[in-house]
Amino acid sequence: MAHKDAFGRDGENRAASYLESRGYEVLDRNWRSRDGEIDLVVADDRNVVVVEVKTRRGVGFGHPFEAIDARKRARLWRLSVAWAACHRELVQGRRMRIDAIGIIGADPSSASLEHIQDVEVP
Repeated sequence: MAHKDAFGRDGENRAASYLESRGYEVLDRNWRSRDGEIDLVVADDRNVVVVEVKTRRGVGFGHPFEAIDARKRARLWRLSVAWAACHRELVQGRRMRIDAIGIIGADPSSASLEHIQDVEVP
């Protein structure tokens, strides 16, 4: 696995641990369809949450959230709908939303973590 891929995977692991510590259950990781990939799908009693995780060593190339532009948000929503269609039993009675987690630091396990709930979809 390339160093960059391993770094991103470490960030996703950190995000999953963070969400689990806040009462979410991880339902899926790196779910793929022909339109792209969802990093994490988590849920609590009321919500199913598609989570985009962006991990960066620093902000030299911009904040991680800057990479989640309108086009990316629209694609995440399409992927969310596709995931829900494949997992109807997990979605039933719950609200779907998209969250973003940005992790900044040389070591994802101890880096700063920011979480935005309910990212606006264009």
